[in-house]
Amino acid sequence: MSTPVAPPLTNVQLELLKLFAIGVSDEEVLEIRRILARYFMEKAVTGATEIWKEKGYTTEQLLNEPS
Repeated sequence: MSTPVAPPLTNVQLELLKLFAIGVSDEEVLEIRRILARYFMEKAVTGATEIWKEKGYTTEQLLNEPS
């Protein structure tokens, strides 16, 4: 039986490993998770807003869409 080969770590994973190698408290880990979540949420909202503008959508159209 062969052992599955794991893909190499991403650049983000490598940076996080470096950070955690110095030791981080549970409170700091929670704060890092919040920061990352906020970062990716903001990227998603920005991307959605750009698409919304490109397509010319309006709030009125959204509110009048049948459910």
